[in-house]
Amino acid sequence: MSGPILTVEYSRVRADTQAMVELLDCEDMLIQTMEDVSPTKWHLAHTSWFWETFLLQEMLTGYRVYDPTYNFLFNSYYNAIGDRHPRGQRGFLSRPGLEAVLAYRHHVDAAMMTLLGGLDEAEQARLEPVVRLGLAHEQQHQELILTDIKHVLSHHPFAPAAWPALAGDTMSDGEPGASWVAFDGGVFEFGAEGLPFQFDNEGPRHQAVLTPFALADRPVTNGEYAAFIQDDGYRTPSLWLSDGWAALNAEGWQAPLYWRRDGAGWREFTLHGEDTPHPDAPVVHLSFYEAAAYAEWAGARLPEEREWEYAARQAAGTDGRFAVPGQAAHPGVSAPQDGRLRQMYGGVWEWTRSDYAPYPRYRPAPGAVGEYNGKFMSGQYVLRGGSCATAAGHVRPTYRNFFPPRARWQFSGLRLAKDI
Repeated sequence: MSGPILTVEYSRVRADTQAMVELLDCEDMLIQTMEDVSPTKWHLAHTSWFWETFLLQEMLTGYRVYDPTYNFLFNSYYNAIGDRHPRGQRGFLSRPGLEAVLAYRHHVDAAMMTLLGGLDEAEQARLEPVVRLGLAHEQQHQELILTDIKHVLSHHPFAPAAWPALAGDTMSDGEPGASWVAFDGGVFEFGAEGLPFQFDNEGPRHQAVLTPFALADRPVTNGEYAAFIQDDGYRTPSLWLSDGWAALNAEGWQAPLYWRRDGAGWREFTLHGEDTPHPDAPVVHLSFYEAAAYAEWAGARLPEEREWEYAARQAAGTDGRFAVPGQAAHPGVSAPQDGRLRQMYGGVWEWTRSDYAPYPRYRPAPGAVGEYNGKFMSGQYVLRGGSCATAAGHVRPTYRNFFPPRARWQFSGLRLAKDI
């Protein structure tokens, strides 16, 4: 990636972030509704802090730090960088105001243009991995902007829309039951190696054994999940892992996050306001525990992450729905594809039953950026595939997302697997 291309890519990603918030009110961007949710204003500042901290301070001669207090306010979890404001209190930060945060972004952007425009060939080669990491980091926060503002607006009594509705998916006479796509077992290679960019947790490349298995050709739909609810799925403890049953009772789960009863049916809060769940669209906003309980009820299981990766390498096309800056994010319906896998990318993140753990011979990257992924390899599960809130081009077969099993505010769903 040459200097001019780096500049273009940087400008595009930063502009996408800005486009995502143009229709939000200032007041929307200040609210934090739970510890996992950060205010939009904080995301705008943190992504600028990342560029300032990991590139500009070290590489741009004469760079002026915008405000020394921002290193405390907008550091997320990098212990090597220093102390930070508590995550659960980001919504307390009325200052700096939005205007100051936007000025911070402009300050960082101008400095990045100077830095990227003045690199010689050797400097480009040295900085490119950090620039690519910064671009991927900002795209991850674009997704978090959407998931977090959805949680914020869902607490409003009148279910306001952040963006206009997308073009409607055609209602059908009923999605046919999922078909199964079979895969032979064997010894295969997994993980990324030598890509233009990859996160450190995607490697090293290694071998593992798979026994024969099958995946459903599509994710589980709203209509199918409604049948699980109707069949007392949330009141049948034998379907649930013990920790999941405890979470269900502690938190009062009765349906996916953002669903509510409306007479005999359901309504769902979306980024374009409240709507009826499309019966053929992927069900979304499930915890790992809900996904595992549904799989048990369906007589199947969740896939291992290596099963998912092996199958995804052979899937044709990307018929899922990805984020479009300035538009609402919501999973869409895809047409059957003659026994082929569909919606492997985009739509919903798909829970796997794999613990988020290091691959063989994994070592975190040196320095503070080594805290990016490795230190979270405990108590979380892997999700694959990307969602309707993920930037197009951001995911690949080896991409490993991860969240705690109770997490529901992400655009997370499931695809069934079984042994054959």
